[in-house]
Amino acid sequence: MPNYTDPSEFIIESNSRKKTIPIELVSNNDFEKILSSRSPAQKNWITATGWKPNSGECLIVPDENGAVGYVLFGIGDENPDRLPPLIIGSCPEKLPAGNYHLEGQLAESDMAVLAWLFGSYRYTDYKTEKNNLNCRLKLSKSNDVETINTIARNVFLGRDLINTPANDCGPQELEDCIRVLARRSGAQVKSIAGEALLKNNFPMIHAVGRASDRAPRLIDLTWGKSGPMITLVGKGVCFDTGGLNIKPGASMLLMKKDMGGAAAAIALAGMIIEANLNVRLRLLVSAADNNISGNAFRPGDILKSRNGMTVEIRNTDAEGRLVLADALALADEQTPDYLISFATLTGAARVALGPDLPPLFADDDEFAERILQHGQDVGDTVWRMPFWHAYDQYLESQIADVQHLSDGPFAGSVTAALFLKKFVKNAIKFAHFDIYAWVPKAKPGQPFGGEVQASRALFEYFRSTY
Repeated sequence: MPNYTDPSEFIIESNSRKKTIPIELVSNNDFEKILSSRSPAQKNWITATGWKPNSGECLIVPDENGAVGYVLFGIGDENPDRLPPLIIGSCPEKLPAGNYHLEGQLAESDMAVLAWLFGSYRYTDYKTEKNNLNCRLKLSKSNDVETINTIARNVFLGRDLINTPANDCGPQELEDCIRVLARRSGAQVKSIAGEALLKNNFPMIHAVGRASDRAPRLIDLTWGKSGPMITLVGKGVCFDTGGLNIKPGASMLLMKKDMGGAAAAIALAGMIIEANLNVRLRLLVSAADNNISGNAFRPGDILKSRNGMTVEIRNTDAEGRLVLADALALADEQTPDYLISFATLTGAARVALGPDLPPLFADDDEFAERILQHGQDVGDTVWRMPFWHAYDQYLESQIADVQHLSDGPFAGSVTAALFLKKFVKNAIKFAHFDIYAWVPKAKPGQPFGGEVQASRALFEYFRSTY
């Protein structure tokens, strides 16, 4: 289990008497006005540097003693009332160690504090010399500190899980993490592992994970006694070689993140529990390694699934939808009000929408629209894609009830979502997120590495609803 990155080290309580350095927002429109209001020495300094208030650019302005007096933070042509939610997240990396506070429109913004925290995160567990950032932000008295900490703690946990290499984050470690969450909250957990998966009718989870020396498992957490039933299902493939359809070496380099769906589901579950929402929560994580050995499942195999459907295997490197299908079938037996799956499922999703914009598949229009809006509001964007049932024909099998992968090059993310939907019959609302779970190029509030995409958007939906 990874070490826990604590966001509290990057903030200062509002009642602290520590001296802090102001950060002022500057747009292109008000730059000249701000410049004219400074002392002659500071005006000369700003002019001499050639600094312009381009979006995300910082300028440290010295005081009369040569120490850091204040920071100008450029927002370009952005409207100060409608700034990108995570824009302040670029500050911690650009500023010297010290204590800061925000001025102007963002002084009381919870989103700005979260952006600062997200931008402060660094994964340094395996570095001998740590490169942690040492900038801290003073909170406003109006900040919702409890909610800020709830969201940041669980985002950090999810990032830590994804960033941890597979030799230290396997199926057992995912279970350990979920059990820690349960102990803290009074939730109940059970795990079905190894050969017990067959006895309890989870044949596809077993088939995917049986070639590994680390036993596959289904981890099942339940919490809450009243309210609507929310069931989260996460793909926890801790390392994916591709199986017998082995991946090229370069394609395996990031496969420690193939449990990113599980990390996103765990992070969202943690937020819901810590916020004590009036819901009944169930978290299901299908955890396995997709390895190669003499007993690995093969292309052309026919697997029986939990709901009785037979599945023809076309390529063992499309294993994620198999481990999800058994878990979705189990979840669906309970007729949840919401059934939501998270998975690093298809390269086709990245081709269509890139790494930053995960596809959302949903069978309820109002639910989908609200998720899209909440995602934009908090800088956790998703984009809706269709359950286009005309493409069900691509999954037709000549010898089984269904094949798990389309033979052609078209609509790979859609056909994967359609395959999953075949295992959901009773749930009131179903949504699937085909996430990348990784930031390949750092952006404000999103450092390079693991990311729990869609979790915050969904938390905002459930927090505003329940």
